[in-house]
Amino acid sequence: MAKLKYKLTNDILFKMLFVRNPDLLKKFAAAFLHVPVKSIKKFEITNPEMPPTVIEDKFCRLDITMNVNNQQIDLEVQAADEKDYPDRSLFNWAVMYSSALERGQDYIILPKVIVVSILGFPLFTCKEFHSEFEVLEVKRHERLTDKLNMHYFELPKLPKNVVANNRPDDLDIWLAFFNAKTEEDLKKIEAIGGEIMKKAVKAYNHVSTTSEFKELSRLRLKASCNETYALANAEHKRSLVIAKKLKTKGMSVEEIAETTELTIDEILKL
Repeated sequence: MAKLKYKLTNDILFKMLFVRNPDLLKKFAAAFLHVPVKSIKKFEITNPEMPPTVIEDKFCRLDITMNVNNQQIDLEVQAADEKDYPDRSLFNWAVMYSSALERGQDYIILPKVIVVSILGFPLFTCKEFHSEFEVLEVKRHERLTDKLNMHYFELPKLPKNVVANNRPDDLDIWLAFFNAKTEEDLKKIEAIGGEIMKKAVKAYNHVSTTSEFKELSRLRLKASCNETYALANAEHKRSLVIAKKLKTKGMSVEEIAETTELTIDEILKL
């Protein structure tokens, strides 16, 4: 059972696949919006660019923003839990919502903004893999507006037999595709998902082997390593400052080493 070298929760792969295959993205959008593909009359990817200079930024977040029937949609995958995702996803909604209104326009024309998050980690304590949030009155549960809509799909909570189901819906198949870990998983998804998923798997196999994807992945790894080194260096400098203060207070070298995790040689050189 060969493991996939790159999973679809890799945001570079995710974005390249869908930007290069907008027909697949349109079908996925129809699946999570629970509407027929034919009902989508207006469809536009509004941020298709992915310049290398952006990938090298340690704060880089690759998402896909779309206009679907005049609804603004932000689609993002997140592989690891950085403990700030609810705040970040709400911030993404706020940026899209606040930037949709031009000066002098009436607030009433602000569009519905939907944030769709596909997560490689559990976020909520519930058993359900899909959570949907809106703005509701606390006691009456009356909706304030339909213009804020947040979807979270937690891949670790997907039923293990989702593709074994005789009649899985389109969204279940897409989520199983994003959650695929082995070549065997992809073959099962192809078998049950028909022509759409055959094309999706083919697109995955193509994009994941392109030189452009490999170069962007290298730049992302380089940025991550640089960030790790910078954080480690900053922590070491902080430990040296603390060690100096403890030394002036008469603490023994051994106690300082235990407290700061510096070596005895480093402390003696202060």
